Amino acid sequence: MKKFLTLCLLLLAGASHAQGVMQFTTDNHDFGNVPEGTMATYEFKFRNTGNQPVVIANVQASCGCTTPDWTKTPVLPGKMGVIRAMYNSAGRPGVFNKTVTVTSNAAEASKVLSIKGSVLTKEQIKPTLTATQLAQSPHLVLDRSTHDFGKMEAGQQPVARFTVKNTGKTELVLGALTSGCYCVGYKTNPAPIAPGQSEVVELLYTQRQLGQVSDAVTITSNDVNGDAKITLSATIVRDLTGTSMMKESTTSVPFK
Repeated sequence: MKKFLTLCLLLLAGASHAQGVMQFTTDNHDFGNVPEGTMATYEFKFRNTGNQPVVIANVQASCGCTTPDWTKTPVLPGKMGVIRAMYNSAGRPGVFNKTVTVTSNAAEASKVLSIKGSVLTKEQIKPTLTATQLAQSPHLVLDRSTHDFGKMEAGQQPVARFTVKNTGKTELVLGALTSGCYCVGYKTNPAPIAPGQSEVVELLYTQRQLGQVSDAVTITSNDVNGDAKITLSATIVRDLTGTSMMKESTTSVPFK
């Protein structure tokens, strides 16, 4: 009986220690100098050194400028998982130091990872590059610089399609969109564009101000020569159907 009780206690003790363990290769990363307009991205890799699957419940960034992503499926014992931190450097020159907090069912239920670096403007970076580096850099060329949506109804979200060509010698990476109205975004995040290749970029317009509007938009990228500028315009009405009916009502109709 005594041996049986001892065995049961050992089994219970083992069960109480059955848990996943997230063993990170590093919990901090220094990007160094980051060109303004690019997405500084780093993957924190970890191995589950425990004896149970690790399930990540959430990853929370310390600010809206940092976007996290992570392995969504359970990470089995002995397998690898990833926490990806992406810092949007557009319009944020200077030093940054941000964190992402990982919440999971692992032995360490809450784990803080940190990223840091210094965002340099293109004016700061360009003088530091050699003639060879400048010649090898990417170069963004747009098929046009304006798009007129014409008459649209408030609340609609039309899409403007621009063709972006990389006439440079290295991969072109498009960054964030900036505008005074905060009403322009990518319909889908654009993929990097190889040298000599072109891609169609779709911009979603969510302007709701009534009347004739015109919004200047900046497309940031890793092109050290500067960012691309475009202008989106439209005539926004409250109700296209109502406007149409009003026009019809002004037409004289003879009495019958």
